[in-house]
Amino acid sequence: MIHEILPVGPLQCNCSVFGDEQTREAMVVDPGDEISRILEILARHSLKVTAIVITHAHIDHIGGAQKLKQATGAPVYMNLNDAELQKMLPVQATWLGMPQPDQVAIDAPAKDGDRILVGATEFHVLHTPGHTQGSISLYAPAEQKLIAGDTLFRDSIGRTDLPGGDGRQIIRSIHDKLMPLPDDTIVFPGHGDATTIGREKRRNPFLQR
Repeated sequence: MIHEILPVGPLQCNCSVFGDEQTREAMVVDPGDEISRILEILARHSLKVTAIVITHAHIDHIGGAQKLKQATGAPVYMNLNDAELQKMLPVQATWLGMPQPDQVAIDAPAKDGDRILVGATEFHVLHTPGHTQGSISLYAPAEQKLIAGDTLFRDSIGRTDLPGGDGRQIIRSIHDKLMPLPDDTIVFPGHGDATTIGREKRRNPFLQR
């Protein structure tokens, strides 16, 4: 499977483009900004977007979703527990001194246990609240990959001091939903470098308490 990662926007959110090499179907995760760059990758691989997935409704992850939806016609998936946070996008833009993005209509709720297909590859939706109430992670067993949003980072976890954050909840989400995954699962956080589940079990200071 094609998998390209590009850090987008002023906060360098890791946007993932997954593409099936047979069907040319694609999924874009967290198109926070720089949609022209995302479209270039899609065109280079001759991919057609069939799903746009938002891991949570912070502006750096959802800010470009409407532009990508308009360009591709693909449905947008997001956990609806972040609906109130999505309504706060104008406030979020003010906090960061960024232009206010276009609001996007959510076409499908990304609920815990849902499956999203990209060609023959199945992505499992894991509801991992704590960074926000609607935070999700995406696990592809066949690829041994986890898109963790801002829940789990290399040597760290997502911040919980913003609206909807809960420090105890994020630790519970990580322990209950992510740590049971195979140790060799590659973790792609919402920002920064990739890691593995095994490495974070051994070395993440926030998970040793």
